[in-house]
Amino acid sequence: MKKFLMVVGILFLLGVVGAFALTNIDFNRMNASNYYLQITEDGEEHETKLDDGTVMTSYSYKLNATNADGETIPLEFTAQKNLRKDAYLKMYVKNGDEVSSYDEVKFEEIPKKAQKK
Repeated sequence: MKKFLMVVGILFLLGVVGAFALTNIDFNRMNASNYYLQITEDGEEHETKLDDGTVMTSYSYKLNATNADGETIPLEFTAQKNLRKDAYLKMYVKNGDEVSSYDEVKFEEIPKKAQKK
């Protein structure tokens, strides 16, 4: 009986830890390189019609981004809204040039070498 209760307790603990991880960890940002860019233009608008007739609008961007070492790469990404001009973004990039997520940051939060570019 003790072994059964111990196994149930361990499984419960694993379930709690798993639920915490799924709700609080953003897996799109894990093992991603950070690049920084400034929105300088409006995004290109794309409309997609869903099966139920709803129209979804997204905006695509093609901009150069710089990492903390000052290296610059071209990035293509989409957003669900037209992003604010002159906003600074921290991009989370995987596999060389695939944007998995982004956050708006203040200019002061950008590394010095990236600020220069």
